[in-house]
Amino acid sequence: MHAVAKKSASNKSDLLPGLIVAAHGKHYRAELDDGRLISCVTRGKKTGTACGDRVEIALTATDQGVIERIAERTTRLYRSDLYREKIIATNVDQIVVVVAAVPSFYEELINRCLVAAETAGIRALIVLNKIDLPETVAAEQTLALYASLGYPLLKLCAKQDVAPLRAALANHASVVVGQSGMGKSTLINGLLPDANIREGDISAALDSGKHTTTQATLYHLDCDSHIIDSPGLQEFGLHHIEIEEIAQAFIEFRPFLGQCRFHNCRHLVEPGCAMDDAVTAGNINPRRLKMYRALANEKLRAPRIYAT
Repeated sequence: MHAVAKKSASNKSDLLPGLIVAAHGKHYRAELDDGRLISCVTRGKKTGTACGDRVEIALTATDQGVIERIAERTTRLYRSDLYREKIIATNVDQIVVVVAAVPSFYEELINRCLVAAETAGIRALIVLNKIDLPETVAAEQTLALYASLGYPLLKLCAKQDVAPLRAALANHASVVVGQSGMGKSTLINGLLPDANIREGDISAALDSGKHTTTQATLYHLDCDSHIIDSPGLQEFGLHHIEIEEIAQAFIEFRPFLGQCRFHNCRHLVEPGCAMDDAVTAGNINPRRLKMYRALANEKLRAPRIYAT
């Protein structure tokens, strides 16, 4: 008994603290506190490690190791479908949603990202890239709604000047999300020229961008500012979020929650819904109520069926 206890204590003392700076499938790269980069895997069939995680690693070779422990996370940004969850990043305090006029962006994806951010307690920043394009005028009109709600909206051209974004990233741990082709890699290259991330071509026929980022990667802007570049998204499932949480995540709904005729109103087709009254009074934009109802109905049609 004493020998076993001694061995366990010794093993624990051999673990090295580190930060997950890249995640691709079940393979990870960790940055140890002494600056070394280690290729890592998880023990057995364990999954769920993500970029941004603080971990403890047992070395199996000079530059390889096994992740033995994950430290408690301050935040977790993730998406889910009916069957599984996909962690995008952990321990971040800001989500940067990048959009552009070309290729055209999905307004629904913006709403989904904002709901995920609000639910996770993460600040959201919307970046409109490629403002040199003439199509940007229409994009600005669409995004004006979110600026009116209080979400910061930053307009720039990544190929010309990323200084405004650098200022917005200062003293934050941020994760960049968006559809392929929005210019996320161009933004990262502008912020960190030495990163040399491959930039994708736009497919005019598909009106979409080619996926160039295949793994989540964390970069240090300085000792207090870090950014995680994530693969391009075409969808952002929210099956892990309950209807009540979705309603709360629409920030302009909050003053009217609890004022409906029925206490269990889901703000869908119920009579006496305070959200309908707020739309009529001009306090809620009908586009946002329509989006909420689409997300709520999606949840009702397809409840989560996987284990947490």
